[in-house]
Amino acid sequence: MDKRDPFRHNVLTSGHRACSGCGEAMAARMVADLVGPDAIYVNATGCLQVFSSHNQQSAWQAPWIHSVFANAAAVASGIEAALRIKGKDTPVVVQAGDGGTFDIGLQCLSGMIERGHDILFVCYDNEAYMNTGVQRSGSTPHGVRTTTSPPGRLSQGKHEVKKDVISIIAAHNMPYAATATIAYFPDLKAKVEKAMSIKGPRFLQVLSPCPLGWVHDSALSVTVSRLAVETGLFPLVELEHGELTGVMRLAEQKPVEEYLRPQGRFKHLFKGKAGTVELHHLQALADARIRRYGLLDAETEWDTSVAMQSERHGRGGYASSTITTEGHDHGI
Repeated sequence: MDKRDPFRHNVLTSGHRACSGCGEAMAARMVADLVGPDAIYVNATGCLQVFSSHNQQSAWQAPWIHSVFANAAAVASGIEAALRIKGKDTPVVVQAGDGGTFDIGLQCLSGMIERGHDILFVCYDNEAYMNTGVQRSGSTPHGVRTTTSPPGRLSQGKHEVKKDVISIIAAHNMPYAATATIAYFPDLKAKVEKAMSIKGPRFLQVLSPCPLGWVHDSALSVTVSRLAVETGLFPLVELEHGELTGVMRLAEQKPVEEYLRPQGRFKHLFKGKAGTVELHHLQALADARIRRYGLLDAETEWDTSVAMQSERHGRGGYASSTITTEGHDHGI
């Protein structure tokens, strides 16, 4: 895909109804253009499905199927099995938000991976149920204000931490899983291309800021996405067969406040002592992830006791036990 080519073919074309600055629309176009039009796309119910296919109209320039919220991976599994029986090598790609991945669709996704289907599953992670009114999801970070986790006298937003879905996926011992964002296209490109070169189930979690739900200026979607990485809150990693094989290292770690301040969903944390406590919790979570993946060190050995203490201080529920990793940079 060459963005300088005025005649390039965009799989997700213009004319859809996404909000201005929609990170999910940007991520979906990036991924789909890299995969190409000669693939079958299965889309779970959610923002992407709604804004790209409305009232007998479609922005998709490739075979595209809408599934219900829970079963996109199951639908894709049937398509992949039928293509295999017919001897066809057509790629199958699942697209879902965090609701259709972390929560409602997790069971079918787990089954798809366990059965070994040759499918790329892409989660466009906007960290809440945006399409139905910005309700909390398993992907919503600690301290976030949503319509179902409002801050007040008894709470400073969502109490629980974001579900560590990449570790859950990696525990299936699948061929390839990775995280990415819209802010680092060369990294995303390398990961999509690697995923498409591998047979079997593959998984990409792409952080996709939502200006409406995150309450930030629509021009800041890429900036906010980059800050999530630079603070350590959203590490960019690769895992193969359950083992960590690559991380994108940081020249320096930025304080989490730089990421939180542009977003209205964290605004309440900058008011009063209770909010300050939660800011410390979020910084502790970012610091623990920095250590967990060795994002600042040339090499790191995972100290489970220290990491678990940091995660608990940040109100995390547990820590994984990935140890001794050699990271690499995609040249970003």
